[in-house]
Order: sequence, then structure tokens, then C-alpha cells
Amino acid sequence: MNLLVRAGLSGVAAAGAAVGVAEVVAVWTGPLSAPLLAVGGVVVDHVPAPVKDFGVQVFGVHDKTALITGTAILLAIYAYGVGVVALRSWRWALAGIGLFAAIGVAAAVTRHDAGALAAVPTLVGAGLAVWVLRYLLDLAGADLASAPPARMVEPARVGAGPAAGDGPDHDGAVAPRRGASPGPYRKIDPESRRRFLKACGITAGAALVAGVGGRLLTSRKAVTAARKEVVLPAARQTAPPLPAGVQAPGATPYISPNKDFYRIDTALYPPQVDPATWQLRIHGMVRNPITITWDQLLQRPMIERYVTLACVSNEVGGDLIGNARWLGTPINQLLEEAGPLPGADQVVQRAVDGWTCGTPTATLLDGRDALLAIGMNGEPLPVNHGFPVRMVVPGLYGYVSACKWITEIELSRFADFDAYWVPRGWAQQAPIKTESRIDTPRDGAERSPGTVVIAGVAWAQHVGIKLVEIQIDGGAWAEATLAATVSSDTWRQWSYSWQATEGKHTIRVRATDNSGYTQTSTPADPAPDGATGWHSVQVSVG
Repeated sequence: MNLLVRAGLSGVAAAGAAVGVAEVVAVWTGPLSAPLLAVGGVVVDHVPAPVKDFGVQVFGVHDKTALITGTAILLAIYAYGVGVVALRSWRWALAGIGLFAAIGVAAAVTRHDAGALAAVPTLVGAGLAVWVLRYLLDLAGADLASAPPARMVEPARVGAGPAAGDGPDHDGAVAPRRGASPGPYRKIDPESRRRFLKACGITAGAALVAGVGGRLLTSRKAVTAARKEVVLPAARQTAPPLPAGVQAPGATPYISPNKDFYRIDTALYPPQVDPATWQLRIHGMVRNPITITWDQLLQRPMIERYVTLACVSNEVGGDLIGNARWLGTPINQLLEEAGPLPGADQVVQRAVDGWTCGTPTATLLDGRDALLAIGMNGEPLPVNHGFPVRMVVPGLYGYVSACKWITEIELSRFADFDAYWVPRGWAQQAPIKTESRIDTPRDGAERSPGTVVIAGVAWAQHVGIKLVEIQIDGGAWAEATLAATVSSDTWRQWSYSWQATEGKHTIRVRATDNSGYTQTSTPADPAPDGATGWHSVQVSVG
């Protein structure tokens, strides 16, 4: 291992120490002040929309993990370079660490509702990085007090190499000519090298422990305990019982478990909102501004409803859709109490982290079961899904209606305000499109000749599904059997018994909703207002 590698590893270890201690400090200054999360949040807010769309398509619900991992990798590469640069100029290395600190501080203090203390984790981490890098470089054999060398080499062992000229040393580096200045390096023996590697290992281990420990401490400070203490009020109107035959054989479960419910949002770390301090402010173009607390919300009439939610980023045949039993208070009652003024055609919802979405006012007042929800499948909302309060609106894609961690509702006009995703190329208003999906058999599946059950789901929330049809190998469309359903606000399962013959086959599905509209075969990307096309799978029978 030559000196260049040792210097690079020193830089990576120093960066790891900086990030780890920053996580610990962020326990007191807020999780979003940690540099990785702060920088990641800025990336989420400012990266071009096509890049975001690509991330969701490739990584799905794991897009945030992929972003943080990618950021960490880029930081490691940058830190490796800082370590190497330190061999030539310690001042330039300090400048590199200073750039890291400047980016981290700028990202942290510009997050929603961040204060000056948000800069502390990055500054503490950067200070530690300077000390760790200097210490490890000294163990690596670099003499930073010497003049910079003409080239990045380290001297060979005394007596090694040919009598004259250049030759490889024991590390594979090239030894300088006899009589040349040795540069800012000291001879490093095997024992010193072992001490260096041991120090790097200890630093990396301590960084990992600090990072994980800081994250765990942050979680302990989170609202998990407060959520466990929440007792949901009884619903004045319970959800209708699930009818017999609601589950088609082979289709995805009619009710999506909370742990499996898809999650797509911009929060790298889910906001931690204590119900004891939560408030909802309704203001803007209203006659009677309202502010309600958690206790006041629990006193309002609650209803239960099954509602299927879908993400506009869902590809044809994708799984960014789920159905749950929600408990909440009707939002139309709150809006009527506030009294929207003429022209207030948009309800702007704001999350505690500043994210916004805009919903047509008329949609929230047309009688559908739009809820200010506090419960999901019989328990308080999971933190990842908006605890303590979120919006649930049947028939609209989530990016225009399903605000999690909601703390503010402002009556406005579409002409006056564009919510978060609109300037990024998505449609201002986005009703969910009529779509269908094949759940079984999967694409590429193999089956034996004979009866094969084809099954899946179809959805046209707040309109309802009237018909699902199956096509085999481009032939005539055949009607599938529709399962029972609770209401038009949920997806509907279906099945079809196919007499399969040997060979390779293409299966397609299409749905018709209660308005008489049959989904189009024309493929379209999710942007700007939802994907279209027929879902198809290839099956081998033999």
C-alpha cells in the first residue's frame, strides 16, 4: 500500500468521523441538521424532475435509501481526493474540508424552519475531520511540514533498489534518484504501517458507532412513544363490512398492511410531530380562520372509510398503490366552518417540513369522503405515513391531495400559487386514471397446460370499475369475473380462468369504469398526470 492510498484512506476515515459525530450532535439540533440528510434534502428539492422520476422508477419505495447511499459514496470519493491533495498542500486540504463544511451548513440552515443551530453538526464534524486527517497522515508517513514534492512517491527502504537510476521499491512505488530531495515523506516500517491501518479501522468503527448511535438516539427522541399512547376515538360511522368474495384468488391482498403500504414522498427522514404540540391552521381566503389542536380534533366526529391511494409516479402494472381503512374527520365540515370566499378554488395543504400540495376546493366539497385522517387500518397513523394527521382524498393522485404531517390549510387560487410538484413539470390538477394490473401470473412465469387463473386489480377511485377484460395473444377480449367491493373509492379485484395451451403467450388486461370510459391502450409516462396503457405479461406454458 503506497503513500497515495494511505493518504486517500485517511481522507475517507476523516470524513466518516465527521459524518458520525455530526449524527450525534444532530440528536440535539434536529435530524435534518445532519449533513447527509441536509444535503440529501436539498438534492431532493432541486434535482431536475426527470432525475427524480428515474429514481422512483428504478428504486421505487427505496429511492431515499438510494439517494443517501449515493451521497455517501460521492462524499467518500471527495474525501479520498482531499487526503491525496493534503500530501501536496495542507492548505488546499483545509480548503477542501472547508468546502464540505460550507455545503453542509448551507444545506442545513436553509431547510424549512431551520435556525442557526442547524449549522452546528457540520461545523463540529468538519473540525474533527481536520484533526483526524492530520493525525492519520502523520501515521501514514507524511511530513506535512516539508516542502511539496515534485511527484507523489515515497522513498524506498534504505539499501533497496539499484545502485543508480530509478527502480521499484517494496510498495511498487518508484524510488527517487540518489541525491534527490526525499520530499515530505518519512520512512515507514511495517510496524508503523500496521499502526496506521489499526488507527484507520478504529476511526471507521467509531464513525459507524457514532452514526448508528446518533440515529438511534434521534429515533428515541422521536414520537414513537407519543404514538403508542394515542387512543383512537370510536368512529361515529364505521367502515362497511367487507363483503364475501372481495378477495380474488391470486390477487394482491384487498387491504394493504401498514408495513407494506407504499411510501413516496420528499422527506428523507419522516418529520417527528408530537400530537401534544400539533395544530392545524385554516386560513387564507376564508371568512372565519380556524386553528384546532390535537385534543380538539379528537372531539370532532370521526368516520371510517376504505380508500385506495395511488402515486402519480406509478408505472403501468406498478405497485405504488395501496388500499387501507382510514379513520378521520370529514374535511368538508372544517372547510364549511372556515367559509371559503368566492374565487378560492384551491386548497393548499402544507406539511410541517414545508412541502405543499394543491387540491381543488370543489373536490373537497363535493360530498366524497375526503378525510383529515388520524388512523390507518385500526391503529394511529404510522410515522412514515403522516402521524399524527394527514389528508386522504378519494380519486386524486397523492401529490395533489395526500399531504402527510399536515399543519396548515390555506384557501387560495390556482392562478396565484403553484404547489411543490407543479413547477417541476407535473400537472396542477390530477384525477386518478382508470387502470388495471395483472398480479398473477407474473411476467416471465411458467405454467402447465390446462386451467390457469389470471387475476389482478383494477381501479378508478370515486368512479368505480364496471368491467375488466382479458386478451390472450391479441385475440378477442373476454370478460373477467369481478370480485365484490366496498365502494367506488377502492380498487376492485378480478379473475379469469384461462385454458392454457403449450407455447409462449401474451396476456393483456383493460378496465372500463362506471362512467363508460375504457382505459386507453396508448402508452404514456407517469409525467405529467399519470401513466396510461394496457398492462401485459409474457407466460410460457409447457
